[in-house]
Amino acid sequence: MELVLLSGGSGKRLWPLSNQARSKQFLPLLEKPDGSMESMVQRVVRQVNEAGLTSQITLATNASQWDIITNQLGDRVSVVTEPERRDTFPAIALAASYLKQVKGCTDEEVVVIMPCDPYTERGYFEAIGRMAAAVEQQVADLVLMGITPTYPSAKYGYVVPEPVPILSDGFLYSSPSAASEAPRNVLRFTEKPSVEVAEQLLAQGALWNGGVFAFRLGYMMKLLRRYVQTDSFEETRARYAEFPKISFDYEVAEKATSVAVVPYTGEWKDLGTWNTLTDELHRPVIGNAVMGPKCVNAHVINELQHPIFVDGLQDVVVAACPDGILVCAKKETENIKKYVENLSARPRYEERRWGSYRVLDESHYGDGNHSLTKSITLLAGRSSSYQVHRHRREVWTFVEGEGYVVLDGLERKVQAGDVVVVPQDCWHAIRAFSRLTLVEVQSGYPLVEEDVERRPYKWKASL
Repeated sequence: MELVLLSGGSGKRLWPLSNQARSKQFLPLLEKPDGSMESMVQRVVRQVNEAGLTSQITLATNASQWDIITNQLGDRVSVVTEPERRDTFPAIALAASYLKQVKGCTDEEVVVIMPCDPYTERGYFEAIGRMAAAVEQQVADLVLMGITPTYPSAKYGYVVPEPVPILSDGFLYSSPSAASEAPRNVLRFTEKPSVEVAEQLLAQGALWNGGVFAFRLGYMMKLLRRYVQTDSFEETRARYAEFPKISFDYEVAEKATSVAVVPYTGEWKDLGTWNTLTDELHRPVIGNAVMGPKCVNAHVINELQHPIFVDGLQDVVVAACPDGILVCAKKETENIKKYVENLSARPRYEERRWGSYRVLDESHYGDGNHSLTKSITLLAGRSSSYQVHRHRREVWTFVEGEGYVVLDGLERKVQAGDVVVVPQDCWHAIRAFSRLTLVEVQSGYPLVEEDVERRPYKWKASL
């Protein structure tokens, strides 16, 4: 079985900690059984492994998330990056092309698609196993997961399955709400109804559409070839814009003629707002903060070095990081996205495949020059790309660890206390022997991430 995790999101709902480079699924705020912290996507991958489902995991994501996925998950997953955001049908089609044409999977391979960040329990992954078995047994071409609703919600789509046949006192009758883990044929779909209609759907035994799909790889490849006829993954990716910008539900599930649903009853949450996320935080304070005794149902998450003290607050979340500070009643956190939608400042903290950086200061001067100061940490054994900037110079002050730098092909060793000047138009890179921390001061105009050219470089110095 091949498992594909869909990782998207624009990073607005858990502002300021989430941004376009670090969506909510990458925030390390959840506590592991051993007491250490992990992100939502790290939790899901751990749960998949603990359930023994499969070791073949692929993340389908956008290019801006590749670095942070590599940083958090390493080589435990394969990564497919879409060249632009076009909704779930194109993302799944591209992932299918990758499985077929890069990994060499056959058309008979069972593929399961799921979100990368549901907050759920072991039974959820057991239901995924039943979905894969249903595809293997040819119960249907497409098998979905249906979440047993806990209330009539207008936020979710609904799947209405066939009633379960019940034998009682020698009579056979159908029950729409009878509990059953077995796959059931799907009668119809309803997208995000009113609460009144949702109540009627619950009476008919409807399930929430959990956004989890299982099928044989050949099934998806036939759908893909309606738009792109090629046996090349590279060409499929290059022609990505030819796929319609539409969800998998609309393009495939609701049009399919052979569809079944596997019910799941158990914990299932989307930790997509501060209100829902803080319900699952085991600690009221994360980071450099102190909470007074008169706080009730309050949470503080602080990624800044500056301390935060709160007291006398009730039902409030306080979140602080280099991108901003949030103080909000928990019940109002669903409205954050619309208020921060127009905040277009570049992220001031990012995780990269080699480590992370944090913006410390940004200044503009009367002569037209700008300066940008960063604290940069490279993990042991990692290196930055070999690159050049056409509009800025950089000064690196190393404050921790040992490593190497290369300037226009000349390598030298560096350690704490060393200062390196990188002129404009100079090709350069850094390689960390141990954990390596430096302060980088950029000066020039414009200071933008797009001012970079890269090319391969083979280090002469050995670690």
